[in-house]
Amino acid sequence: MTTGHSQKIASMELGRIISMFVIILLHNQVLTQAPIIDGTPWLGYIINQMTRFAVPFFFILSGYLIQPKLAADPLKTLKNYSLPLLKLWIVWSLISLLMPFNWEVLMTQGYMAERSGYWGWLWQNPVNSFMEGGLVHLWFLPGLICAVAIIALFVRFNLTVWLPVVALSLYIYGLMGGSYGTLTEVWTPFFTRNGPFFSTLMVWLGFELRRKEICFSFGTAVGVALLGVLLHFAEATWLFGHDVVFNIHDFLAGTTLWGVGVFMMLLQKPHWGDHPVIYKLGAMILGIYVAHLPVAIVFHNLAGMFGLETYVRDIFLVAGTIIGTLVFMSGVAATPLRKVLLR
Repeated sequence: MTTGHSQKIASMELGRIISMFVIILLHNQVLTQAPIIDGTPWLGYIINQMTRFAVPFFFILSGYLIQPKLAADPLKTLKNYSLPLLKLWIVWSLISLLMPFNWEVLMTQGYMAERSGYWGWLWQNPVNSFMEGGLVHLWFLPGLICAVAIIALFVRFNLTVWLPVVALSLYIYGLMGGSYGTLTEVWTPFFTRNGPFFSTLMVWLGFELRRKEICFSFGTAVGVALLGVLLHFAEATWLFGHDVVFNIHDFLAGTTLWGVGVFMMLLQKPHWGDHPVIYKLGAMILGIYVAHLPVAIVFHNLAGMFGLETYVRDIFLVAGTIIGTLVFMSGVAATPLRKVLLR
């Protein structure tokens, strides 16, 4: 690894960047306008689902990195780890609640008309809105906090033997009440992507991979990732046959396996991405994550104003989100606002 970055694994920083890029593709809904096959944007749907390894990777990596401190002093680590994330969640939720999303409504009906519609929509399901935050992507932060809190408490009270049971049970319940919900009719207090249902298993897996020093060969890791991909898409296809929209799935049974495979592949190639630019961008990923969707909303409005469609629209949105977020991050980093808007 590059001198001066000895505490970081180059391939994991590269993994952060790749995962963030595919999340930007996901949130910009690329290729959902064209091509249309049998009335459905199948290529866009497939790209949507091909991005789903990214969040599991982030959760697994978080568990892997926090394991030594969490094992040594769980409650103090929980506090030190969670408070900065909670601050980010509050700050960016407030920004999202105040930021106008639909410029056409803003210009024709005014600020309060534009915002009141969004606030009213959030208030229809206040518990879910609270678990999610002011904008859809912010769910990741309380989800991560919930997972770390559960693991910390089990470690503190020497109950770790029960962690796999609890984590797997939460995941199964999340599936039954989430993507499989129309078939199982399982009641859930809020959308199961949010909160501890999926995040706990993935953070725990990262925790255990480091605690037990589990290691796969690169070939085995590739096999695990491929098995996860195939299972994920097989589930999505089967559910589509039962009238469940193909591109709505955040997590399926195979998704975690897919994330573990990708993580272990990168762990076996620690020098991949060993370049100062990768380390610099990797250190910015959390800030990019919380900021990218508000920036994307700006470019969605601009695309509508310019009348951009299909491939031109997609290129404009993705390039604009990436460049705009990096410019925003660089500007914030040079001001005192970095203490408020960044971790």
